[in-house]
Amino acid sequence: MTGQLYIVAAPSGAGKTTLVRALLQNDPGIQLSISHTTRAPRVGERDGFAYHFVGVQDFLEKVRNGDFIEWAQVHGNYYGTSTSGLEAAVQAGQEVLLEIDWQGAQQVRRLFPAAIGVYILPPSVDELERRLCGRGTDNAETIARRVAAARDEMRHVAEFDYVIINDDRQLALRDLMTVIHASRLRYAVQRQRHSGLFATML
Repeated sequence: MTGQLYIVAAPSGAGKTTLVRALLQNDPGIQLSISHTTRAPRVGERDGFAYHFVGVQDFLEKVRNGDFIEWAQVHGNYYGTSTSGLEAAVQAGQEVLLEIDWQGAQQVRRLFPAAIGVYILPPSVDELERRLCGRGTDNAETIARRVAAARDEMRHVAEFDYVIINDDRQLALRDLMTVIHASRLRYAVQRQRHSGLFATML
């Protein structure tokens, strides 16, 4: 049985990572694709769980070798997704979630056109800026740069199948879980999952 690939993207500060973590806690059927990155680990992040943390030279070597299905430089750091790991998971029938940006989403769709794309929007640009300030990890110049980048990124929202406005975290999580649940009820998925039943009824 072929698995399903989900792509979740959002501008920085929209709450994407928080929603994805909550989804994974509530739905054990989905596994997170672990990306490679050159950025430094944040507090509490462990190698191989949040990301595979690698040096810039190691990352660029993987790019030259064609190891990534998608990669991009975001806010001065590199991020990439292993092609072989993703293909193996989907072929094994697993449901895999990719937490990437719109550029990565475009690259992934070329190889996985059936991937389901979900874009997380903040309720407003002002709220987005407030959330970025609330992190307490960036200076004013960095936050201004992130807000400007977010405005550009959000112009790609129409490239995604579903849009969730993250104003209330619980409602946004419910919406995200609804998308996942609905995707499992599609005809092609049900036909694969219950092939014996369909064979006797049709």
